[in-house]
Amino acid sequence: MGNYTITIDTGTTNTRVFLWDETRTVVSSSKSETGVRNTAVDGNNECLKRAVHDCIEEVLSAADVTFESVNQVIACGMITSNVGLVEIPHVPAPAGVLELAAKARRVLMEDVCPLPILFVPGVKNNGSLVTADNFEAMDMMRGEEVESLAILDRFPKGREYLLVLPGSHTKFVSVDSEGRMTGCLTTIGGELLSCITNDTIIADAVNRSFVQEGNYDREMMLKGFDEAMRVGLGRACFSARILSQFAEKNKKRLASFILGAVLAGDVQAVKASSALSLNSGVTVVVSGKNPLRQAIVDMLKHDSYFTRIEEFAPEPSLPLSAAGAFLVADKYYD
Repeated sequence: MGNYTITIDTGTTNTRVFLWDETRTVVSSSKSETGVRNTAVDGNNECLKRAVHDCIEEVLSAADVTFESVNQVIACGMITSNVGLVEIPHVPAPAGVLELAAKARRVLMEDVCPLPILFVPGVKNNGSLVTADNFEAMDMMRGEEVESLAILDRFPKGREYLLVLPGSHTKFVSVDSEGRMTGCLTTIGGELLSCITNDTIIADAVNRSFVQEGNYDREMMLKGFDEAMRVGLGRACFSARILSQFAEKNKKRLASFILGAVLAGDVQAVKASSALSLNSGVTVVVSGKNPLRQAIVDMLKHDSYFTRIEEFAPEPSLPLSAAGAFLVADKYYD
């Protein structure tokens, strides 16, 4: 066998496959706009199987590598859900790299890949039966757990952390001093921002545009944040229309205002939710790309509930999901 590794990361709408050499450097990559949403819509996972199969073939072909030279194939993300390829139960928190490795499964799916695939499970908040009375304490993740492991690998051990992973579904992941994920909290902040920006009356005020790195306005973002904390998201968003009509004609500044209004809900959730067990002295690590990462850092400093805030800028050449998947695979044994 050779020393190449293939990693697969499937989300709701996309699948990404990478081929790595023995130094864990990307040799080739492939992406398909196919994810578990296709399975949910079609009622079967045939489309997802074909997409993963084709992406694997593409990365090998691009590098002129054969399966005989591949040492391992690792998969993470929604691919292990009930609408993925192989359902692997969530690991209850607290869970770290050892707990994930212990529950990972190597499965041969010859119509997808001639080599066994190591499927990395997700993590769910630990708790009893979920009911209408205690549901708010439950949350789960598939994909963010390996991203969290990759981030933690770059920070000092022995501390408690709150990791912030922005996206269409933003994840907040609490970590104990032993490096185990103790809980997570999900918001649909990114989806809300998209809907407000594109599909409401506010679309005109912001020109259907999101904040870009070159036009992020900290002052307006904090105004939107404060307004939403004071009167709620709905009123704060309509306030952007009032501003656009009477006081502020700069649509880019108003986009920062709306961003702040949406982010306010995330702060409220983190401080009030029973899904996380936190103290204000925990070290907060904010990941993701700018300007969103910078906006979250500015918001947290302005709110002042958390006092230790650090940034983590992902390396474009090393996807966090793959880096975390490698950490799990290194601890896995049959």
